[in-house]
Amino acid sequence: MISWARKTVKRLIAVILYILHRYKFLPNHIKVHTVDETLDILLNTEKSMVRFGDGEIVVIAGRSIPTQSGNSDISEGLKRILSYPYEDLIVTVPDIFGNLNIYVPSSKHFWQDHLMFFRHTYEKYCNINKIYYNTSVTRGYITYADKSHSADWFEKFRHVWEGKKVVVVEGAATHNGVGNDLLNLADSVERIICPSKNAFSVRKKIIKECLKFGKDRLFLLSVGVTAKFLTEELFLNGYRAIDIGNLDMEYEWFLQKAKVKVPLFKHSVVGIEANKKAGYKEYLDQIVCMVE
Repeated sequence: MISWARKTVKRLIAVILYILHRYKFLPNHIKVHTVDETLDILLNTEKSMVRFGDGEIVVIAGRSIPTQSGNSDISEGLKRILSYPYEDLIVTVPDIFGNLNIYVPSSKHFWQDHLMFFRHTYEKYCNINKIYYNTSVTRGYITYADKSHSADWFEKFRHVWEGKKVVVVEGAATHNGVGNDLLNLADSVERIICPSKNAFSVRKKIIKECLKFGKDRLFLLSVGVTAKFLTEELFLNGYRAIDIGNLDMEYEWFLQKAKVKVPLFKHSVVGIEANKKAGYKEYLDQIVCMVE
């Protein structure tokens, strides 16, 4: 009974705060471009992109998440990147500061609760003189109430790397593009495989392997919190790098016409023998380095 009452009170407070900010009874400083505007930048410029989701904000606030233990070095680094210090490295944040009715009810409630606890973190560390780009550019299906734009968004994203030599930097279980056509328009695909958890501890090894490639490569990064730091360093070294987060997972759900988040078999496949057994020969052939 007490637990139910606490949840009810928390829900009510979250809703009230959301309404007060949305209708400007309380300050609402952060502005976010649309998904289409974000895709247009990726398609029509050579800008790099680093994405912030709820997990990165939680880590900035000094907590840990399942894929990355928090510490002060990570928190301070994320604060720096979130401040949007480079013109040609665009920064995305969740599109949650306006109308949350664009999301399915469960997602709308999640973001209301998230803002109740972390709005001050955004306000403190975001650059209010910038308009941020949209983190949902890589999350364009499962949480949206209106899914009619998803097909066009994914197709646009596939054309970002059309004809490019791509290097995918990803976790051991991620398998971007395996079993679907997400990366089929690329001229070539090579992979650097990283730990699925706490990859920050080996970030220097990962970047060392990345810097062995020529500047003609386009890096696609899917390594959780660590991807922010790798994207920034690759950008500063003259590469184009795009933090794609969970784009492949969203694309799989889209292809399946999933109504809710469902597990993907390929996320349970880890190690050379398991990948051989799963029939992922092309994936194994694309791996140029495995960072332990």
